[in-house]
Formats: sequence, C-alpha cells, structure tokens
Amino acid sequence: MSDTLAEPAPPTAAGSAEPDQPAEQPDQPAGPSLSPSRATDFMTCPLLYRFRVVDRLPELPNPATARGTLVHAVLERLFDEPPGSRTPAAARTLLPGQWDRLVAEVPALAELFADATEQAAWFEEAARMLDRYFTLEDPSRIEPSYREMSVRALLASGLTLRGYIDRLDIAPTGEIRIVDYKTGLAPREEYEARALFQMKFYALALWRTRGTIPRLLQLIYLGNGELVRYAPDEADLLATERKVNALWQAIDRATSAGDWRPRPSRLCEWCSYRSLCPVYGGTPPPLPPPPLPAPPADALPTGAPPA
Repeated sequence: MSDTLAEPAPPTAAGSAEPDQPAEQPDQPAGPSLSPSRATDFMTCPLLYRFRVVDRLPELPNPATARGTLVHAVLERLFDEPPGSRTPAAARTLLPGQWDRLVAEVPALAELFADATEQAAWFEEAARMLDRYFTLEDPSRIEPSYREMSVRALLASGLTLRGYIDRLDIAPTGEIRIVDYKTGLAPREEYEARALFQMKFYALALWRTRGTIPRLLQLIYLGNGELVRYAPDEADLLATERKVNALWQAIDRATSAGDWRPRPSRLCEWCSYRSLCPVYGGTPPPLPPPPLPAPPADALPTGAPPA
C-alpha cells in the first residue's frame, strides 16, 4: 500500500539487502526477499531504497500517508459488519475508533495537526474518500476471502516475493480478484503500467503459490473516484517475473558496489530524505559496515572439549 504509512524495512546489513526472516516464517528458506513497495523505491531512486532498506532511516508520518492508513483500516473493518450494515454512515462511524487505534500504535500521529480545525478538515477529507468508495462498489454484495493478506512466494531464482494484499476476492467458481485501495488520484494513461506493477507483482506471487492466474486486478482510486481494471495472462506474469529478477540483480550489484545513485524526479518534492540527498546539497550517512563472514562449520563449537 504505497499511499499508507511507510512499510517498515526488515533488518538488514550492507551486502544483504532485505533478507528473509526465517524465525517468523519457519517454512520459508532464508534468502533475499523483495516487496513491491521496495521494488518501486529502487525503480524510483536507488538512493531512496538505500535510505529505507540499508540505512533504515526513520520517516515521520505526514497527513497524506496517515490518511491513507486510516482509510485502509476503515475499509478493512467495514467487512466485519453484516452486509446490510455496510453503509457510508457505518464507515464514517468507524473513523474515530480506527484513528485512536493508529495513534496508540504510532504516537507521533497525534502531532500531525496544528489545531483542532486542521484535524477536523483532514478527517472530513478521509470521510469523503469513504463516501466515494460506495460510488464504486457495493460492499453489501461482496464477501472478501482475505483482507490484508500476507503473501510470500519463492521464485526459481531464489528470490522471495512478499507483501500484503488489501483484499482478495475468490468467486465460487475459483476466479481470483486482487483489489487494492489507493487514496491518491488515478494516474494518467501513460503512467498506468507503473501503477499496475504492484498488482502484477501480487498476481505473480499468487500464481507461483496457488498455481492460478488471478482473473482480475482492480485498483480503486478514492482520491477522484476511478477504477482501473486489468486482466493479466501468463505472458504478463512471466514478464513481471523477469523484471523482478532483473531488479533484484540490480539491487544486488548496487549493494556490492555501495553505489546508490540518486535519480531526481518530480517525486523528490515529497521525499522525506531531501536534506540528506546530494542533489539538494546533502550528505548521506556512511554506509553500515559489511557483516562479518560466518565462521566455517568445523570452527564452530560442537560440545565438550576433547579429553
């Protein structure tokens, strides 16, 4: 969910960006992993990827990402209500409780607003986004199979794909629809392919784990009330797999060389790290030291010393 609070990067060391965490997923092999958010970071700007994944620099929340997180939380919990109770009024009623929960988890959110008037205007915009959702779908007719679904898939290359799907709908006949909520504006047609990359990433992960190609990818843009739908096929997902593997190879080369070049664009205006970027006169922090090599197996202690 790119328009929500930043996805926390997993613990890393230089030379091993985004390692998997077998302690949390014992059925997954250890090795490199990549999420669509971090893949998009690298495509946008390798230095942004480095700041988030290698340096793990904190980012303060901002009103736009906080609103995205809040709207996502309300839409997820709306489906806990009986079908007939999934109304715009019910969604608005969920807003205060979900906001209180988010502030309890991230206390810095409470400092986002200068005064109560500013906060009230921000809440009203979130409420309008929720109202807009009901013009695009009728949630009383939908029973999601999964919400905030964690996905992991190991590719033949050894790379693990990981991420969270906002909603997965599975029809009685087995067709799969992946749904993602966006609180920004729908992109112009020439930028749709970039927006769909995340969805194809998830479709690839599901195909590799379930053996079924999702029937439909659906992006719901709540900023202006538009839907983007796409029906992927095998050729699409094979091309996505090649792209993801090539991205990982490029990330691995950048990690090995310590070469994280900035890629200026209009997105720099919203970057949390401008003060550290050399394009804007900043200096990135020193790279973390590389991890110590593991000792050979025969050097590890095996028990009591010999007599």
